[in-house]
Amino acid sequence: MATQATLNTESLKNRHLLSRLQKDTASDSELSKEDLYGPQLYLIYHHWGLSYMLYFFVIIHHAVAICEDPAVEGFHLPYWVTMCVEFACVLFYLFRLFHCASFLPVETFCRDKKNIMLLVAIVLTAIDMSCYIGLVNTGYESFAYRWSRPLRPIFMVNFSEYKQIRRAFRNIRKTLPDIINVLVLVFLVICLFSLMGQKLFQKRELKYPDGTPYFDNYLDIFFQLYVLVTTANNPDIMMPAYDSNRWYALFFIAYIIICLYIFMNIFLAVIYNNYRKHLKNEVRKLVYMKRKSLAKAFDLLKIKKQGMFVIDFKRFNVLLKMIPPARSPMLVNILWYVLDTNGDNVVEKVDFLQLADLLNVTVTEIKDRRSIFDRIFPEFFRSKFSMSLRLLVAHKYFRYFFDLMILLNAFLIAFDISDAEWLFLALFTLEILLKMYTFGVLYFFRRFWNIFDFLVIGGAIIGTSIESFMDSSADDKTRTLDILLVLRVLRLVKIIGGIDRFQVIVTTILNLGPSILTYGGVLIVVYYVFAIIGMEIFQNKIKYFGYQNVTDPSHLYCGNPLLNGSVFYQSQYCSNNFNNILHTFVVLFELTVVNQWHVVANGFVRVTGKAARIFFFVFHLTSVIIVLNIFTAFVLEAFILEYSFCKSKLESAMEKKIIEMGLQLGRKHSPSLKGTDSDNLVIDSEDVIESSDDEISGQNLNRKSSIYPDLSEKTDIRFHLSKSKNVENLLQRMFENELDVDDVGPDDIENYEDETRLSLEVILNH
Repeated sequence: MATQATLNTESLKNRHLLSRLQKDTASDSELSKEDLYGPQLYLIYHHWGLSYMLYFFVIIHHAVAICEDPAVEGFHLPYWVTMCVEFACVLFYLFRLFHCASFLPVETFCRDKKNIMLLVAIVLTAIDMSCYIGLVNTGYESFAYRWSRPLRPIFMVNFSEYKQIRRAFRNIRKTLPDIINVLVLVFLVICLFSLMGQKLFQKRELKYPDGTPYFDNYLDIFFQLYVLVTTANNPDIMMPAYDSNRWYALFFIAYIIICLYIFMNIFLAVIYNNYRKHLKNEVRKLVYMKRKSLAKAFDLLKIKKQGMFVIDFKRFNVLLKMIPPARSPMLVNILWYVLDTNGDNVVEKVDFLQLADLLNVTVTEIKDRRSIFDRIFPEFFRSKFSMSLRLLVAHKYFRYFFDLMILLNAFLIAFDISDAEWLFLALFTLEILLKMYTFGVLYFFRRFWNIFDFLVIGGAIIGTSIESFMDSSADDKTRTLDILLVLRVLRLVKIIGGIDRFQVIVTTILNLGPSILTYGGVLIVVYYVFAIIGMEIFQNKIKYFGYQNVTDPSHLYCGNPLLNGSVFYQSQYCSNNFNNILHTFVVLFELTVVNQWHVVANGFVRVTGKAARIFFFVFHLTSVIIVLNIFTAFVLEAFILEYSFCKSKLESAMEKKIIEMGLQLGRKHSPSLKGTDSDNLVIDSEDVIESSDDEISGQNLNRKSSIYPDLSEKTDIRFHLSKSKNVENLLQRMFENELDVDDVGPDDIENYEDETRLSLEVILNH
């Protein structure tokens, strides 16, 4: 009886699942759509088209500095043109703000600091534009300054599309108060050593090699010792004293040990500890807000069944249809079965709270990969010879062979052995053609490394062909081929990533990509603000006219006689100027690298005044000491996470359901399924789901004991879990493990500055 009941239950579930795949449940929804005006506005607000328009206007708004005074040579535009462009950008920002206000409660909109900052920036920009136009048109152009330009990054940081950059700034802001104490101690130590240095060397009448007095002014001494902490002027700062008396070296050795090797390392440790603490608090708030939103969504969707509040599949399906991106019915069923841990065809609240994390699991859905060659030449494509060839191409040793060829090619190029390069080009071309034939053209171009190979080899063929028609020399042809073929050596990163001892490092670097871009955005914001300020202060103070055969006296010494005899001019740094935004960004990058940054700073001090040191001091303190150290702390945390974590429970559950339902990539189609490659299906060895020995031995048992139907014969869709991980999700997993699965946090948790918490509330509010 029990066996019969189990079979009946399984049969019912199979029929129920298959019926879901054949009909659209949206028409059966009990949720009213008449009052969804607010949610529709929300969905329109987050439409990809409007988001990309915002990206476009933000980029244009910042790039207009290329055409404003001081403009890049050849790109200068009249002020009224740049004003019109900026006015259009501001109008779009206003539209986005009003659109956001249309679906948010007034109190919520006004309480959000981001919206207030955006409104203030828009008002100040409008005032600045009006004042500038008025001054220019009334003849007071010499008093016209665009003082609102440093405010432009506010629009990059405070719109919802740039939430990652905003979070990075928020972490920096929260970490600052905790590291001020260490900074104060470092500055006190520098002040103390500056005072000691003044007393030791001021009356000894020592001089630098350029003839300037040595340690005769306290502020100069402080700046020189601050630069010494960055090691940029070591040992230059010590040499005059060391030449005078060898014992003076102890002063500088003690200073470097205390400030550089002790305090600066303590500073990094404090940054890491406090950054991690604030990151943990922020992630915990994110988890709480996420769970609160999901709990509210559950309360809006729940129905009572057998004395319990649950959500059925019909409502779950309607919900997923309203949450982008679009998902196939098959994927919706898999998500449902992952949440339905009890197998009772309903989801309880504790399971529903995992929905957001489940939707973050990256699943690749692959449909019929029938090759175009199969459609054109089916008989030949399915012949024994063709099948053997395709199996050979799909085998992992095929990849290993060509990876070896790439390494051998790089070895020959390194030793300038060019006789075999055309052979390698032919081999690599054959590899690309065989892959296209085996897996199909569309599938071939879905892989990054395939696109990379195609562009490099295609470029090599086109480049050498053009040079042949142009009667270029053999050396030119070989040189072009060398450059393009050397680029293929980058494919060896895949091999390095497959070695256990390197896998964590390579995987961390790859997964850090988006986060590196986030902190790159933070640096761009910092650069842009300092670039605008720097151009206002230093523009046209230093110019580049060359260094030899300069006949015009006004062109000597970078166009400024004050640089005569300076290290700045002797080092030929005239191109390091603030005469347009592109040159300025290069200068700021050089300052970030630190080496010789004091030479650049002293050059502009000569042509302006010693107060100019404040600009370079603040920039170094902001970008190098604070931002880059916090980024270092983030990299450390991400590496530890990558080293410590494996698959999450949801990822493992998702993979298990895919296998139980027979939908894993590598599972062959049934011959009865029309329009597929059937038994001739060839799967790339990189695509097959990797399982441990225990998983392999237990798959048959899972298949036999599964209550879900084997759908491999009913559909040509296959699923594959991505191996890449999002660092933000890793951080949430790390701190979320400290919370109970049903913990939604305290009732008085502060409103968190993140728009995503409103998504389910807005969609389901009605």
